[in-house]
Amino acid sequence: MEDTKVGKREQWSRKREYILAAAGNVVGLGNVWRFPYLCYKNGGGAFLLPYCIFAVLCGVPLFLLETVIGQYTQEGAITCWTTLCPLAQGTGYSIIVIQLYSRIYSIILAWALLYLIYCFRDPLPWASCNNPWNTDRCVDLTSANGTEIHTGNLTVNWTSGNLTKSSVSEFWEKQVLSMSGGIEEVGAVQWELVLCLLACWVACYFCIWKGVRSTGKVVYFTAVFPYVTLAILLVRGLTLPGAWQGVVFYLYPVPSRLLDIKVWMEACAQVLFSYGVASGTLITLGSYNKVKNNCYKDSLWLCLLNSTTSLVAGFAVFSCLGFMAHTQGIPIERVVDSGPGLAFIAFPQAVAMMPVPQLWAICFFLMLILLGLDTLFAGLETITSSVIDLFPAQMRRPWRREIFLLFFCSVTFILQICFTTQGGVYLFQLMDYYGSNGACILFVSLVQCVAVGWAFGADRLCDAVEEMTGQRPWHLFNVCWRYLTPITCMVCFVCSFLEDTPLTSSGGYVFPEWAYRLGWAMALSSVLPVPVYAVVKVCLSKGTLRQRLSSLWRPVRPKTKEEHSLNITEMKPTLVPSPEKL
Repeated sequence: MEDTKVGKREQWSRKREYILAAAGNVVGLGNVWRFPYLCYKNGGGAFLLPYCIFAVLCGVPLFLLETVIGQYTQEGAITCWTTLCPLAQGTGYSIIVIQLYSRIYSIILAWALLYLIYCFRDPLPWASCNNPWNTDRCVDLTSANGTEIHTGNLTVNWTSGNLTKSSVSEFWEKQVLSMSGGIEEVGAVQWELVLCLLACWVACYFCIWKGVRSTGKVVYFTAVFPYVTLAILLVRGLTLPGAWQGVVFYLYPVPSRLLDIKVWMEACAQVLFSYGVASGTLITLGSYNKVKNNCYKDSLWLCLLNSTTSLVAGFAVFSCLGFMAHTQGIPIERVVDSGPGLAFIAFPQAVAMMPVPQLWAICFFLMLILLGLDTLFAGLETITSSVIDLFPAQMRRPWRREIFLLFFCSVTFILQICFTTQGGVYLFQLMDYYGSNGACILFVSLVQCVAVGWAFGADRLCDAVEEMTGQRPWHLFNVCWRYLTPITCMVCFVCSFLEDTPLTSSGGYVFPEWAYRLGWAMALSSVLPVPVYAVVKVCLSKGTLRQRLSSLWRPVRPKTKEEHSLNITEMKPTLVPSPEKL
């Protein structure tokens, strides 16, 4: 007899809630602070060629693949594989490990929130050298004009080689981070950052504590408002003196860079990161769709939105950097940076030079926070839904989800306090570089393609798309799922080891040997669940080795509506071939 206290699996109440949640997930910090820098660094407009090639061969096929997996199975990132290819269920556990490492990005929200709070001061605290944290080597670049800058009794010339720090860099390193000399020097906890981190986790908890019922409402603001602020910054940036110098610098094509394998590797990594593949979020968000939703059309439009946003964000960022270079009379390459360097040094310095700097700074950091929030609670939803789908009878009871999520957020917050110490930024860099690096994502993507394209069958997946949406995917997707995407992932996976360079921090700091060993252990932990689970599953099955592999390789017949009533509210397609086709 069915327990009436056990709830059914949730679904989006409106389609636009799914679109906004998926858009917020795929359009994140990497679109703003990574793509523009990579484009400039790797040949400008010429970089768009490998980017588009990898988008077609890997990004879009994997995006559609994962979305279809979620919608077809109506399951999370782990249990979906029991229907498609039981032998590959370790992929789901690898995805969860990657997601656990990715929770470190909540510290970026804490940094952005602290900057946002400082934005309400007049003048901006990073715009001058008249603060308690500034040193004698501090340079106020916001008032610089030409190659010489005067600060106190010190005259600095750009070609003199003086060891100086801009006021923005000193604010970032000495006030916000209070950086120690290395990862070995943990130092004191920065309590301002702790409170900001706590505020971010509280916000994330209440955004998703009720599942898609709460997430679907929150994304109306968190997914839309970043586009409003990006449009404001784009218009403002393009009207600044020197803006077009920055835009030309951003897109000026250097075809010779296409001969460098690192350019192609970085293009592939950027596509996988920005499209959000191999992270389980696409599977999770798709699993809350109604079975007859047109996920095929949705996926194509979301991929186009993601790439277009990256390109547009480059115009907004480089127009401001061009203005900064024009104002200071220095080469633009001196102000170009990526990642935290762009978000917390270069761009704050640019807005400090504009009229009404507080307004533009508020717009920028509010945009960063909302972009990060969308990605963060999509990842949290992936972890939570995976646990609930693994234990539906226990977790789908009243308040079980809320209690589990509260426990998880609390534990994660406590563990992340180490990132708020003086040596925390080094630990962040280590986990960011190794914990969820491109090689791990390439490996998971490769296994997904083999499991779905060959075990479940690319033709069968196309049948599923046609039955759910009424449209059959282009034949290119069938070819990609079977051949092009897994081959591309395999080649890039091998090349990622051949081109691997040890992690170094800003200022040339070299991590100790034990830190590199810890980093490789984290990277290995994201890959090991796939082979370990497969071996354990084969050992625990019955029959000869051939029989075990055959039964675990083939797709499992989907449950009937009665058997699946605890998981979905609508019957999914029963696309199971006749025995002779298996």
